[in-house]
Amino acid sequence: MKVCGLEYMLSDREVKREILVKENGVDCLGNCIFKAKIKTMDTSKLLKIINAVRKNTLMETLKITYTDVGSDFLEATMPVSPEVHQPMGLLHGGATAALAESVGSAASHMLIDNDAFQVRGIEITANHLKSVSSGNVIARACILHKGKTTHLWKIEVRDEQGDLISFCKLTNIVLPKSNK
Repeated sequence: MKVCGLEYMLSDREVKREILVKENGVDCLGNCIFKAKIKTMDTSKLLKIINAVRKNTLMETLKITYTDVGSDFLEATMPVSPEVHQPMGLLHGGATAALAESVGSAASHMLIDNDAFQVRGIEITANHLKSVSSGNVIARACILHKGKTTHLWKIEVRDEQGDLISFCKLTNIVLPKSNK
């Protein structure tokens, strides 16, 4: 099976080739994930595909890396360094919210047919509970509601010791693509 320029051997549950993540300048992440069905792919190969679409985006700027995926969650890490600090030397709440929205939006793309639909974030909330000034933070998005038109994600951002740094909620809308 060939999807978005990627060739899959679904019967063997392995990706044969990972040579093209973008086709004609269009991001194919969602198509590849949807059509290959997450459960049939090797996790490390799926993460390689997801991470490949970060190039030239905010995710690359913030050094966000997708690190784990399952049928109902996606996880990503972000280093905490002066580039994402606020003036007091602590992780900026906006960087935390960007991490949460990045992981929740990418997770929604894994659940839809990207040939027919697109995802847009419509609301994000973030309760910052603890500060951090160095190391890495890990965001894990878990689906709370998967409807036809909305996805609701719970995103917990934790430090390397497992302490909860921020609790976020993201609502995405699933819209049909126009045929223009």
